[in-house]
Amino acid sequence: MLPLTDISRADACSTPQARAATSPEHAETLAHSLKALADPARLRIISIVSAHANQEACVCDLTDQLTLSQPTISHHLKVLVEAGFLSRAKRGTWSYYSLVPGSLGAVARVLSAI
Repeated sequence: MLPLTDISRADACSTPQARAATSPEHAETLAHSLKALADPARLRIISIVSAHANQEACVCDLTDQLTLSQPTISHHLKVLVEAGFLSRAKRGTWSYYSLVPGSLGAVARVLSAI
């Protein structure tokens, strides 16, 4: 019987990779993005914004449709802006939120490649 050090690498249990695996840094970034989306209220917010003309909605449009307090909606909006899914524009006393072009598509492409 050969000692373990003499067994060739081909005999070891391993399957070659067909492509590079996600790096730890990329996985961390993706997890942050997915956490931002993994909330029913945030998914509703994105749905409401994307349903409006030019994929832009006033914060008042959101408060009218969600059964959440204004501070809670503001928190969810902040998370979505920080994650890069929405952008914010202030006009007078109102804030308008827009879907960042390609932001959802980028997540979909990454998930389909995993």
